[in-house]
Amino acid sequence: MKIICNKSELVKGVSIVSKAVPSKTTMPILECILIDATTDVIKLTANDMELGIETRIEGEIIDRGIMALNAKIFSEIVRKLPDNEVTIATDEGGQTLITCEKAMFNIAAQSGEDFSYLPAIEKDDYITISEFTLKEMIRQTIFSIADNDTNKMMTGELFEIDENVLKVVSLDGHRISIRKVELKQAYASKKVIVPGKTLQEISKIINGDSEADVDISFTKNHIVFEFDKTVVVSRLIEGEYFRIEQMLSSDYETKVHINKKELLNCIDRATLLIKEGDKKPIIINMVEDTMELKIQSQIGSMNEDITIHKDGKDLMIGFNPKFLIDALRVIDDEEVDLYFMNAKAPCFIKDENQNYIYLILPVNFNAAS
Repeated sequence: MKIICNKSELVKGVSIVSKAVPSKTTMPILECILIDATTDVIKLTANDMELGIETRIEGEIIDRGIMALNAKIFSEIVRKLPDNEVTIATDEGGQTLITCEKAMFNIAAQSGEDFSYLPAIEKDDYITISEFTLKEMIRQTIFSIADNDTNKMMTGELFEIDENVLKVVSLDGHRISIRKVELKQAYASKKVIVPGKTLQEISKIINGDSEADVDISFTKNHIVFEFDKTVVVSRLIEGEYFRIEQMLSSDYETKVHINKKELLNCIDRATLLIKEGDKKPIIINMVEDTMELKIQSQIGSMNEDITIHKDGKDLMIGFNPKFLIDALRVIDDEEVDLYFMNAKAPCFIKDENQNYIYLILPVNFNAAS
């Protein structure tokens, strides 16, 4: 095999597929990136058996062939080559010569035939969404997945299609994030649980262009994202997702309309007094048209007042400040509405059309302070 391509094109392709190279594995072939030049296009592939990524790169194929190179070594070499044309050639003994200007690297390749190819997926059951919308939906929900495996379901996000609405849900036991968007057409109903790791990697790869589309297709065990020159195939998380509908109440005793940036900045300032790992709550006291925010820790104390528009009862309630910051940070509206029942019931942050809903459980601030 012999191919010639521009360094920048190669770096981009290697960077995309490297996200599917496992950090630990007992199968050396999975530590490789597959270079496939058996057809008229050059394809790079990596696959850790849970997540597989394939991308096409521009280049010239001199001799067709296929081979696998250790991802870590190949990636480092490519990144540090001069900014010029790169030639990759493999001999029959399995040695690969990578040359660029006066730089020459000779490394061992593995047989491409041993590589675990991405599963072939029939693309008859799919939806189309813009890159921008998908990237935004991930950004606005991914922070509330659980980061450990004690409950596999919580490490993924629910993708639910109901006619022309796509709903994405994540939760970690302390909060729920829901984001809804209207699709351009109606589709068959569907519910799948997509691993958070897959969504995080997709978010890094896609440009977020509002004019570019992503096709998302489904099988019983896999979800496939196709965009630009890249295909991402991921295993789904098996099982029934949590029934969140019963947690979403529309009743409230107190509703607060507030400037989002003012609230976010105030909570952000309060966290200056919290050491890492310290679970000090922020206490919010709403009386008439004022919200008072207080925090007290070993470092010191802070309190600040914000003018609000309040309907309903006065209320004092405590929260983990990080959870409020995470939700407020991803909301693009200038003003937000907060809904409360009492000091022990969750707070809801949602817009009028419920395109986004953030549920945050309070903390018992008397016990915590």
